[in-house]
Amino acid sequence: MTDISTQKLKKEINFLRVYSLLLTVVILFIFYLIYNPIIRGKYHDIDVERINVKETDGSLKMVISNSMLQHSGVVDGVTFERERPAGIIFFNSHGDECGGLIYDGNNKEAGFVLSVDEYKEDQVMQLQYIENTADNQKKYGMQLWEHPVEVSYKEKTEKLDKAFAIKDPDARKKAIAALDAEGLITKERLFVGKHFNDEVGLFIQDEEGNTRIKIYVDKDNQARIEVLDKDGNTVK
Repeated sequence: MTDISTQKLKKEINFLRVYSLLLTVVILFIFYLIYNPIIRGKYHDIDVERINVKETDGSLKMVISNSMLQHSGVVDGVTFERERPAGIIFFNSHGDECGGLIYDGNNKEAGFVLSVDEYKEDQVMQLQYIENTADNQKKYGMQLWEHPVEVSYKEKTEKLDKAFAIKDPDARKKAIAALDAEGLITKERLFVGKHFNDEVGLFIQDEEGNTRIKIYVDKDNQARIEVLDKDGNTVK
């Protein structure tokens, strides 16, 4: 073998050595990224459509998303089939939705809602702004609800869906009344803020959802305090 051929072979071998070394470094770095995903960085501007915040075991804790990719929600193993506005949805360690912040607005309606959900149930507290932009009607304030009977959310949802699906109005009303008697209908208990009828104040409901105390200023700027019976008649 000539000296030129020997030198050429050595160069090729050295090139292969360097190439193999670089390839090994790249592969090791890729494995490092896969098994050590915690990389800190500072970014000036990020465009995303959805962010899933998860625990180290992969369980979902929070979703920040636009309306197209927003999580539909899940309670007690029941996953909803619905579209939701953009915002943030929170999840507890059981995997259920436990609250969220959603918002939207167009030439018909607008709203911004921060909700707190009961464990394995629907919302019990909400800071809200709701507007009918077409008619310029607004409601905003804090609202509380109560779920009279503790049953599985799946059972409750199935019964409610079945009742509301009844086509005959009288039969549907009777079925809903029966579920109400069982304590399966959510009851409003308190509202502090401004109603659509321009009344601003404190409104307290009994366990049946009937307004019993009203401390408010009406749309004519008159201050009022009212105590009502369960049928809505003023008693004091």
